[in-house]
Amino acid sequence: MLHPSYADLIQVVNSEVEEGEDPVVSSRYSIVMATAKRARQIIAGDDELVDGKGKKPLSVAVEELNQGMIKILYDENEEAVSAEDSEMETMPESEDAE
Repeated sequence: MLHPSYADLIQVVNSEVEEGEDPVVSSRYSIVMATAKRARQIIAGDDELVDGKGKKPLSVAVEELNQGMIKILYDENEEAVSAEDSEMETMPESEDAE
């Protein structure tokens, strides 16, 4: 079981959304994609923003998201996760998948 829960993570990500604006994320899929991307960055050598001693990269990524240290940003056709001041892009979704 994931701690914090998906619902808690969605609340954290959407906490800065003004009333009347669209939420940043509304599905578990967005949370999974963002944390998986951040975990891959940690594996590739990016600095951890929380104490990750003895933790797996995905657990560190979830903790970073829960503490508001990374943000999920959306571009027109791409999903991006931002950690500190650097922006990290993902590959665009395939147009073949419907």
